[in-house]
Amino acid sequence: MSKIKLQFPDDSVKEFDQGTTVLEVAKSISTSLGKKAVAGKVNGILVDIDSAIKQDGKIEILSQDDNEDSLITLRNTASLVFGAAASEVKKNLHFGEKQSNDDGFYVDTDDKDGQISVDELEDIEKAMEKIIKKNDKIERTLMDKSDLVEMFKDDPYKSSLINAIEAVQIPVYKLDNFVDFGYQAVLPSLSGLKHFKLLSVAGAYWQGKSSNPMLQRIYGTAFFNQDDLDADMKRRAEIKERDHRTLGRDLDLFFVDPEVGAGLPYWMPNGATIRRVIERYIIDKEVAWGYQHVYTPILMNLNAYKTSGHWQHYREDMFPPMDMGDGEMLELRPMNCPSHIQIYKHHIRSYRELPVRIAELGMMHRYEKSGALSGLQRVREMTLNDGHTFVALDQIQEEFKRTLQLMVEVYKDFDITDYSFRLSYRDPANTEKYFDDDEMWNRSQSMLKGAMDDLGLDYYEAEGEAAFYGPKLDVQTKTALGNDETLSTIQLDFMQPEQFKLTYVGSDGEEHRPVMIHRGIVSTMERFIAYLIEMYKGAFPTWLAPLQVKIIPVNQEIHGEYAKNLLSELRAKNIRAEIDDRDEKMNYKIRDAQTMKVPYTVVVGDQEMADATVSVRKYGEDNSNSENVAMFVGSVEADINNFSRRNG
Repeated sequence: MSKIKLQFPDDSVKEFDQGTTVLEVAKSISTSLGKKAVAGKVNGILVDIDSAIKQDGKIEILSQDDNEDSLITLRNTASLVFGAAASEVKKNLHFGEKQSNDDGFYVDTDDKDGQISVDELEDIEKAMEKIIKKNDKIERTLMDKSDLVEMFKDDPYKSSLINAIEAVQIPVYKLDNFVDFGYQAVLPSLSGLKHFKLLSVAGAYWQGKSSNPMLQRIYGTAFFNQDDLDADMKRRAEIKERDHRTLGRDLDLFFVDPEVGAGLPYWMPNGATIRRVIERYIIDKEVAWGYQHVYTPILMNLNAYKTSGHWQHYREDMFPPMDMGDGEMLELRPMNCPSHIQIYKHHIRSYRELPVRIAELGMMHRYEKSGALSGLQRVREMTLNDGHTFVALDQIQEEFKRTLQLMVEVYKDFDITDYSFRLSYRDPANTEKYFDDDEMWNRSQSMLKGAMDDLGLDYYEAEGEAAFYGPKLDVQTKTALGNDETLSTIQLDFMQPEQFKLTYVGSDGEEHRPVMIHRGIVSTMERFIAYLIEMYKGAFPTWLAPLQVKIIPVNQEIHGEYAKNLLSELRAKNIRAEIDDRDEKMNYKIRDAQTMKVPYTVVVGDQEMADATVSVRKYGEDNSNSENVAMFVGSVEADINNFSRRNG
């Protein structure tokens, strides 16, 4: 029999008979590994434990104690069992796309007689438990594509998925009377699937296209032990509490209505107040750091984006051009850099002016597909805290350092502490995505790396994450939901100054080419506020809170005038305050102020009027304190001016 050689993770190499299964390889190492093995990876591809290996390659045996590939195998199995169980509960169910990943699994379903509801998940879970208890063997076989097409001819979604597969024979899995395909690997036995949970349902367009039918997406998860499942359910409960979409609705901050425009947020007064405070803050901060703030149009001649390279490298994310009828083509801008280039070009520049720092809260538009839109995080219209600095070659490091210092100062004011630095380089093999100029890339990437090394900052490097025109420093933050997100960027650009023929007059009287530094300190207003909503769990620090003080008179007729005088004192200090004069019980008003996460709730009654005091209850606290009016107003003012820092 022919032999094959397999290389293990420790680089050792062993010889086996051709056709040896992954399980047999595991048993050859140790009996215990054979018992714990759930799947294998052969040449980087996840495979079933009983898969025959027919050629040389690298192998990894996956057990329950291993990485996310083991969990994906488990969740594939849960997805398969879900399909079998759901088919019993809903007799006319069709199945669309499915996926297992590090967050769980989902399966898209469709039923003309009525979609799966949240109330039916418990029944499906019970049906899954019965199937698992029977512990029938999952049969894996190869079927001719033509036979599989015939089998699923009445399911339009499965038929489409099968036709998209190029192979002549397709691996299928049979569990009792249920047949499915499209899994890399499943568990060798259902006995390993004990700890699972169906989580939720949501609408999902077939293959992510809004022109296609809306299916019902069922989300679930599975773990190898109950403790991990319990921890995950606790994490999900925390995520639900912090979800900016839910909090945005509950706190009346913003809404998105697909009927009037998917991905186009409407800012309610509360949300608009938060946004306005942030915008004023960042403009004042940047002006103090030497930036010149400008306003530029959201429309631009398409030729500018052809010159900048956006049209060639970014076209799929841009809206279609508008033909003005006289040969002029206008484009909704996807980026602000060409606009700021025009500001720079409007005057002849001298080396004495450099660096020239231009900033704007610039509105942009991106052609996002409906299926990718999500609250404020993925939108079609956004306002970027954008800035571009034009520098001489020998000014790059100092300006780079200065931009980082500004960013760190801003992060401190917003109490953002969990972040890391990523140097994002091009993928040299991807000549379509990235501007084709090896000398420019090598030079700019080495300069960016050198600047970080000179500053003594820790960073990691990521190939293929650069902008099409140059490398960048990405500041990666951990969101409150545990996701890794780019919040700030600093990008070097030698390309666009060359493309637009930018110059400055040097000390020698000759024209020289500047270098362009792109930077965004707090991302877009939309994404940044989504990040803050989730970080603060909707309980904004006083300086950002839409309403900072809620005044509740015990009796409107008796204490209303005293409340109005207090309101005037607060507003004279630019403190956002209002009186709750609704015809409701006082305890209801206090609870409502806590529900709306108002930093300070103030109650005024007979005693407060007599003593010139207020009864103050801070958000999240159960007890109230009596304070002198002047001292209270002063303490709120100090809280705001100090960016609500606990440590002063």
